[in-house]
Amino acid sequence: MSTPVEIVLIVAAVGYVLIRRMAGEMAEAKRMLLLPAILAVIGLSSVDDSVKSTASVVLLAGTIALSVLFGLLRGASIRIYQRDGVAHMRYTWLTVLLWVLNVAAKFGANLLLGSGEAGNSVMLTIGAGMLVEGVVVLARAVRSEGRIVWKKGEDGKAHTTSPFIDDLQARMTRR
Repeated sequence: MSTPVEIVLIVAAVGYVLIRRMAGEMAEAKRMLLLPAILAVIGLSSVDDSVKSTASVVLLAGTIALSVLFGLLRGASIRIYQRDGVAHMRYTWLTVLLWVLNVAAKFGANLLLGSGEAGNSVMLTIGAGMLVEGVVVLARAVRSEGRIVWKKGEDGKAHTTSPFIDDLQARMTRR
């Protein structure tokens, strides 16, 4: 089970993402792919020994599947637009509602089936959902005219791009 400190940190992280993305930000591929993947891997490594019965494995798989579904829906609900030739994204109110439903479903399932039954899986499920959301947003952004940035430039430096993403975007927009 997640400790109160972990829960507060997760809620704070999700809140931070919500606030930044409601205001609109650059569709930065590294942040949208690597950070959620790292969160999911850390979450996977922290799933504790309570996930050993068939019921707990089914619950864990179900909550991961639910988070992935919410990630798909959130990714589809995000507004993608272009600013200064670069792809940007902005959460909509539907995206925020989907986040609230996702978190409520996760904690509700844990409470309904016993808080320890799914183990310490909050980071895993949130990370998996955010990763899928990022993939969906980037797949949509690849079809747009705005260039996708791998990593935002800092201190006035140029943004870093990805040759793979640039090539993929060039092939997708030629169609």
